[in-house]
Amino acid sequence: MGQNKPDPDGHRGLVVNTASVAAFEGQVGQAASSASKGGIVAMTLPIARDLAPLGLRVVTIAPLFSTPLPASLPEKVQNFLGQQVPFPSRLGHPAEYTHLVQALAEN
Repeated sequence: MGQNKPDPDGHRGLVVNTASVAAFEGQVGQAASSASKGGIVAMTLPIARDLAPLGLRVVTIAPLFSTPLPASLPEKVQNFLGQQVPFPSRLGHPAEYTHLVQALAEN
């Protein structure tokens, strides 16, 4: 990516990492997941600083989305997780994630 032809502003690319809300608010039984997602969050700023001189942006999204893992949980647990989101009080949808990534790329 660092070899890409830069646009007029010098941008050469975008790295979008995906963590999870568990990086910040891990629940019982999520120690390993929270730690790994926290690592993704913690590396974002240093990597962004390392790659900025090459014209590369680095961001991390930390969603609480309805993916196969949460969808495999009992409905009661899915509803509980959704209620933890201030607004809208539900799990996100994959299309919303896609839209966010598109907006980041276009910005």
